[in-house]
This record gives sequence, structure tokens and C-alpha cells, in this order.
Amino acid sequence: MVQQQALRDFTQAMTNFFGGTHGRPSWRKAGRDEAFRIVAMKPGHVHRLSRKTGEVWVPKVGWMRFRWSRSVPERIKSYRVNRDRAGRWHIAFAIRPQPIPASGRGAVVGIDRGVVVSAALSTGEMLTAPRPVHGRQRRLRHLQRRLARAERNSNRRARLKLAIARLKAHDTDTRKDWAEKVSTNIARRFDIIRVEDLRIGAMTRSARGTIAEPGRNVRAKTGLNRSIQASAWGLLVRRLEDKAPGRVEKVRPAYTSQRCSACGHIAAESRENQALFRCVACGYACNADINAARNIAAGHAVTARGGLRNAGPMNREPQLLAP
Repeated sequence: MVQQQALRDFTQAMTNFFGGTHGRPSWRKAGRDEAFRIVAMKPGHVHRLSRKTGEVWVPKVGWMRFRWSRSVPERIKSYRVNRDRAGRWHIAFAIRPQPIPASGRGAVVGIDRGVVVSAALSTGEMLTAPRPVHGRQRRLRHLQRRLARAERNSNRRARLKLAIARLKAHDTDTRKDWAEKVSTNIARRFDIIRVEDLRIGAMTRSARGTIAEPGRNVRAKTGLNRSIQASAWGLLVRRLEDKAPGRVEKVRPAYTSQRCSACGHIAAESRENQALFRCVACGYACNADINAARNIAAGHAVTARGGLRNAGPMNREPQLLAP
């Protein structure tokens, strides 16, 4: 059954690739893509044993217990079992979750994403994704140096890779937990959620260059890429789109950090530093990230000449609520 389903998944992946909607399927790699999928489940093949324990029927294996971390609805037809790089096994039941209902108050919020502050809301809230503590970073660097000296295909190298994967898995789980809680809170409180339309893939592209044309400031760019990825920019917006479908709008980020949210004057000199915005025209001062978030909440698509482009319904003035 597992091999048949793997062939069906491969056929579907190749069909999507030739159809132009997806990329070419990658090769499976031992230790990274350890997973299988079971479809056509029968009623009664999953049930709860206790408050924290459940049981599922795996064909050719039998009953397998798993940690009951959230409610499992009835009429489940398929599930997937996978093993991550940290050696942990997970089971995921395929369901279509219901979207989070809007507040119904017509509230609009803008979200400015940054490196120092992961997400600044137009209401004045400043949210920061959890970062790895110094001790864990030091431990990770130590393990990576030992891994570089380990012999390939040795047991020592395998143990070091597993230790590194467990450290990184802890940081990833913490970041995902933060994104889930923040996205749920925002989806419940606001009806319209506006974010910057950022090309994160292009922003985090390596600056190493080639042998003929080597890059410049490669170490600084590498540190910036790590900070962007640790801020969970893409994960936060993706979860917002999943939980609030049709209520997430993307705004062009051009000049949103240079425009005064009070008078609309655009000047690069108004951004005094990373944290302070002081308008050179009207003297309005506030946090630079919050000022940009209020411009995003207003839906202003600013052109290079400083004019406002007609963005249709996105030009509605936001109803700012207290946190």
C-alpha cells in the first residue's frame, strides 16, 4: 500500500511539473525524506485512549500509539507519518480546518516586518520572534566545528549531525509556536490584515557571487539573511492567509518607511535611525516601524514621485484599535 501510494504521489508530482504549476520533484535522501502516506482509512482506525494518548491503525504494522496533541475530527480519510532530521516521528491527519471568523468590527491592521522587531502592528504593538539563546548558539558552533573534522560516513559524524539537528529543531519549534499564536490572535481581532508584499527569497539570496565576479560584504549579508529567516516573515504571513482566507491584503512596500503617517510627507531625512521617525514637515515623531505599519494599514501604494496610486478598496482609512 505504501509503495503504491508513493507511485501515485510521484505521478501527480510529475504531472504538476509538466503542467508548469510546480517544480521538478527532487530525489529522496536517506535521513531527510523518511515518510509515508496512508489513504482510504476505515472508520474506527483512530481513537483516543487517554487525555494525551491516541492510537491509529497502520496497515502491515498494527496499532501504533501517538501523542494526542490536538483534537482529531471524525471522517478522516488519510494521514501521513514522517521522521524529521532530529529523529522524531510525527503523524499528521489530512483535514481542512475551518477559518477563524473575523471580529465583525471592521478593524484594519497593518503589519511591518523587520529584523530587530519581527512584526510591528499599526496599533502600536511590537512583536519579536524568539531567538536562540547565547548558550545554544555557542553549542551549535562547537558541534559544527567538530562535524567539519569528522570522517564521512562514520558513526561519529552521524551522532554529530543528529545533535545539530536536535538543536535546530528546538529553535524551529519555538519559532513555529510563536507564529501560530501570533497569527491566531491577529486573525481573531481584525477583519482586514495588510502586510508588505516582500520577495523574501530574493532578499535572502546569497551575496557570495562567482569566481569571476566575487560578491562584496558576504559575511554581513549572510548575517542579515539569518536574521530575516529567524524573524519568521514568510511563516507568519502564510499562517495568516491560512487562518484568515480572503482577509489578507498585500501592499507595495515602496516608501512606506519614509512617509509620515500623520501628514503624508515623504522624505528620507525623516527616518533619523532604525527606531525613530521624525517628520521634517510637521514634526510628528513615533517609532519608525509603527509609522510604517500605519502606512501599510492605510493601504498606501506610494510611487517614486511621492504620489499615491489608486489602490481601490485598499485606500480605506484604517480603524486603529488599542492593543
